[in-house]
Amino acid sequence: MKSLTDSVTVLNGVGPKKQEALFDLDIHTVFDLLTYFPFRYEDFAPKNIHEIADQQTVTIKGEIAAEPTVQFYGRRKSRLTVRLLVGHDVIPVTFFNQTWLKKQLETGQEVLVHGKFNTASKALTGMKLMKPSDEKNFSAIYSVNSKITQKTLRQIIQQAFDEYYDVIDDFVPKWVINKFRLESFRTVIHDMHFPKDRNEVKAALRTAKFNEFFLFQMQMQTLKTNNHKDPHARVMADKLTLMPFIEGLPYALTNAQDRVVNEILADLHRPYAMNRLLQGDVGSGKTVVAAIAILATILSGKQAVMLAPTEILAEQHANGLAKLFEGTNVNVALLTGDTPASARKQLLPRIKDGSINLIIGTHALFQDKVKYKDLGLAVIDEQHRFGVNQRRKMREKGKATNVLSMTATPIPRTLSITAYGEMDVSVIDELPGGRKPIKTTWIKNSQTKTMLNFLHKHLKNHEQAYVVVPLIEESEVMDMRNVTETYEKFQQYFGNEFKVGLMHGKLNDDEKNKVMQDFKDNQTQILVSTTVVEVGVDVSNASVMVIFDADHFGLAQLHQLRGRVGRGSQQSYCILIADPKNEVGIKRMNVMSSSTDGFFISQKDLELRGPGDVLGKQQSGLPSFHVGDPIADLNILSAAQDVAKQVTDNDNWKKLDENQELVKHLTTLNDNTSFD
Repeated sequence: MKSLTDSVTVLNGVGPKKQEALFDLDIHTVFDLLTYFPFRYEDFAPKNIHEIADQQTVTIKGEIAAEPTVQFYGRRKSRLTVRLLVGHDVIPVTFFNQTWLKKQLETGQEVLVHGKFNTASKALTGMKLMKPSDEKNFSAIYSVNSKITQKTLRQIIQQAFDEYYDVIDDFVPKWVINKFRLESFRTVIHDMHFPKDRNEVKAALRTAKFNEFFLFQMQMQTLKTNNHKDPHARVMADKLTLMPFIEGLPYALTNAQDRVVNEILADLHRPYAMNRLLQGDVGSGKTVVAAIAILATILSGKQAVMLAPTEILAEQHANGLAKLFEGTNVNVALLTGDTPASARKQLLPRIKDGSINLIIGTHALFQDKVKYKDLGLAVIDEQHRFGVNQRRKMREKGKATNVLSMTATPIPRTLSITAYGEMDVSVIDELPGGRKPIKTTWIKNSQTKTMLNFLHKHLKNHEQAYVVVPLIEESEVMDMRNVTETYEKFQQYFGNEFKVGLMHGKLNDDEKNKVMQDFKDNQTQILVSTTVVEVGVDVSNASVMVIFDADHFGLAQLHQLRGRVGRGSQQSYCILIADPKNEVGIKRMNVMSSSTDGFFISQKDLELRGPGDVLGKQQSGLPSFHVGDPIADLNILSAAQDVAKQVTDNDNWKKLDENQELVKHLTTLNDNTSFD
């Protein structure tokens, strides 16, 4: 019985050599072959030469008016020229380095020539020569390798389509096809490979993108469901129990915070482990939301931890949460690499017996010697600063540990759907009341004196400032500010009145903590730093952020840096200093100076730089899609995710008749996915 999972070797003529060529293209099954879609199409329909735009690639049809001529020039270079009678016009056509074509050209013969048209000289640079009967008007062009030609691949695909036509069934449920007016899978396969015109391709491509995204999202939802399954998971306290604490907070929750609290508590009330990503701009109130989740855990008799990337940030969290939990049965402890041995000796037994139920710290929290009685929740702050294995170690410290990962780096919807597809995502997209938006200005290097005067005025008003530069030391390769020289210049300029601090990545942890603590305590008024301050402690008195060579930073990073100020009640400012040398740099400066919306900025960053530059080449997070572009086709991707959630929300979805083809496809696509 035929199946789309059959190996391509069952097709006639696919021997070892063609099999190797197809395998190199990642084509192993008939399904792989049929969904190996063209990357572009060539339109060979002849055009009227009087309607052709300059430098347009077109096909013209004409009669050879005279015998072709060949000229040789340079080293092994040639030019074949033939005159083509097109209507009443004679069009010179030139083929470079294709002298062998002369034998195929006879005076009076009718031919089609595909190439680039020059309207000024009314001439064509030929790329391809065809007889009118040889070629379809519209042809698919595939990515191929040296082992297989376009023509051979096209023939194999045609054979597969003809032979497997009857088993090309829809794996997208019928109600989804009807809702979004999608093409049938059979029609998609036909019209993507053998279209008669661009309109057919357009309709088929829309469905092909949805299908690809939908299959991916189904894999993600299934992975999420499988990760949730855990016999040790226990139900946590509900919102009613937590209301006295919530109502006693020094400020009312924003609508966004309240919505996210409900999402998290709904997770904690289900009999499986939570795996949720909480994202929100700096200052949006993620810590308070985490505190409510922590209390829900502790009221259920379990322990909670909060993992922070730096000791000074861990200390800030410990102090803030201890104050927040005054009057409750939450016992807070701080455990970091700097915790003295004597204090650690006293802490570890109390963590193990559960008398300490909230432990805040750094990497020390998941060390082997640290044993927990019953760890129910791990809150991971600035989760991207911890590796996959470190987050796993933290999770494995308990049975069915709920995980709440937090990030102040706004993640574009594209990446939250793909890179974090196996996690549930909550977004705090609203700042607490009373916060003043940071005023951002872009100036040129020639206006630095104006910035210094502005800075001086705010320092005189007992405020503080960050000054960020891209490099630690002077570079022969890059003409950018370095932190050492900038620190010296600011010391010379302000040193008699104000103290200047220096921070960069080459300082050890103790030195960094000392510099940061001095700035927090207002022992220093100006902190000159590299981007190591991107994730740092709250300094509510800091009201000015100056960023030199700002066009050399990504938008998301600039937004993170800007978020270091604006923590207090006074108006805060961000001054970008840059002389961008290209259009992308100018766009970045304009986006930053016109918007404070982190999610808008992160999406623009993704569009301008691509996922590899935003998250790093090795962990860009975006899977490789063949036809869909998760950035350009975000609406289709979002719709596919919504549908996948609707399908899997039904616990019995795998048993429904309408989903049998889908289950079959998913099982084939991912042998590691369990559908039991």
